[in-house]
Amino acid sequence: MVADSLVECGSGILYLNKSKFSQMRIDSHQHFWYYNPIRESWITDEMSRIRKDFLPQDLQPVLKRNSIEGCVLVQADDSEEETLRLLDFAADAPFVKAVVGWVDLTGEDCRERLEYFSGNKLFKGIRHTLQSAPESFILGEAFQRGIGLLQEYRLTYDLLIFQDQLPVATNLVSNHPGQPFVLDHMAKVRISSAVDPNWVAGIKELARQENVFCKLSGFLVETEGLKWKPEDFDPYFETVWNAFGEDRLMYGSDWPVCLAAGTYEDTLELVETFFARKGSRALQKIMWENAFKFYGLWNEKESVKKPD
Repeated sequence: MVADSLVECGSGILYLNKSKFSQMRIDSHQHFWYYNPIRESWITDEMSRIRKDFLPQDLQPVLKRNSIEGCVLVQADDSEEETLRLLDFAADAPFVKAVVGWVDLTGEDCRERLEYFSGNKLFKGIRHTLQSAPESFILGEAFQRGIGLLQEYRLTYDLLIFQDQLPVATNLVSNHPGQPFVLDHMAKVRISSAVDPNWVAGIKELARQENVFCKLSGFLVETEGLKWKPEDFDPYFETVWNAFGEDRLMYGSDWPVCLAAGTYEDTLELVETFFARKGSRALQKIMWENAFKFYGLWNEKESVKKPD
């Protein structure tokens, strides 16, 4: 029998039965929406194939086909209506293991709203679309105060930024060393034949903050003309591997956004093929264990439990 192990997470310590979970896969980043051309105006003409509804019944067979145990559902609109909608989806979709929603972290009622949403056990984190926010907002007193409340409710924070915002993000997370952060989509780096040295430097600096993880997600749609070859991603994967290591990387499909430039299977194969070179233990961490410990995922109906 394979011995159990201990994994620390934001919500406690998990006893993990490796014989059951060694082959598990968790998708740490996906979305659902009822398509609205105004709300989803970020979907360009080039990505027009995803201008439609994407719902739990669309994703479930994809996860089953690819042996994905569960997923983390992430907001795509900065509104509480979106958060409530995602929690409703999750309540009826057992494969959704966590929801990353939105709360106005600058609001005077921020604490009350965090208290309210934290009453739902699936509510695990917050994301705000910082890629459109100025530095004055990100480092402003109001937003900083809201971020400072998250640890009290054991909530994580997903960083959605562009690559030129990496220095600002580093300042943000350095102000909150006890708060778990995860960088979405490798900072939306543009995938090209020449890796931007400024992105490499920014990733290295952010990764020095040990409370920051990084999602291997969103990369298909950052390619030129949405055209790519598998080897195009290697230097980018290698950069985040060197910066974050095996303990702070996690796989995310970014479904259905990934469908604008490929398939769900493409995202899975690209990540697993590259990181299998780093060893089976590293791949196991990247494909599920790191998402488990970051988001505090467990299901008491399974052989995963908190200690007495």
